[in-house]
Amino acid sequence: MITRNLLLSGGPGHDFRATSALLAAALAEQGIESTVVDDPGSAFGRLRAAEAGREPALSLVTVHALHWRMDQPRYAHLRERMAWSPAPGDMAALDRFVRGGGGLLALHTAVICFDADPVWRELCGAAWDWSASSHPPVGPVPITVTHAGHHHSITADVDNFDVEDEVYRDLDTAADVVPLLCASHDGRAHPVLWAREVGSGRVVTDLLGHGVESQQHATHRQVLARAAAWALGDQVGSATEACGG
Repeated sequence: MITRNLLLSGGPGHDFRATSALLAAALAEQGIESTVVDDPGSAFGRLRAAEAGREPALSLVTVHALHWRMDQPRYAHLRERMAWSPAPGDMAALDRFVRGGGGLLALHTAVICFDADPVWRELCGAAWDWSASSHPPVGPVPITVTHAGHHHSITADVDNFDVEDEVYRDLDTAADVVPLLCASHDGRAHPVLWAREVGSGRVVTDLLGHGVESQQHATHRQVLARAAAWALGDQVGSATEACGG
């Protein structure tokens, strides 16, 4: 049986073509066949078609993209060409997919997508808050495995590592998020990866993955492979501690 993944890619400020190709290749090594779609409308159309039985069933949806309304003034020059908002029912279709037993990988800029739609924020466990969230420039980031991470199948036996990436700070984060990996910056520990059960499905949110360097990093690549396996039904791990626990 083919394990099918719908990978939503595309958006400004990132080399999504390169990073999504690397991601699809890494998932292919795990026996996961990815269809990469840059247009979010087309992606949700495929999701609906699979739900209705007009296309082959999906086991996994991955969002490694940056699609939103671009209301902020600094994005005005891109708005006409790149702004996007979900159509009525799009988020509900994704919610049904996950709660019905599907897997979801929300990677890097995924938490900025869809303008913090409450359904999307609940699925991811966090959303970008334009009044508070930020990140420093891309640079070396020390990543620490939390106490919970040492007991979860995604990050068990993973050593702390450094990666060239961004650290997202001060997201609007759900109270039940338990970090498996944290990034240190400005004397604080920031959650960068967590895994949650949502209904009968599973969601992994990984805030790393800005560029090729992060996608090719051996440890991060291993974590992504395990994240996909867990989202598809691997053994549930225990997760009860916050960053620094």
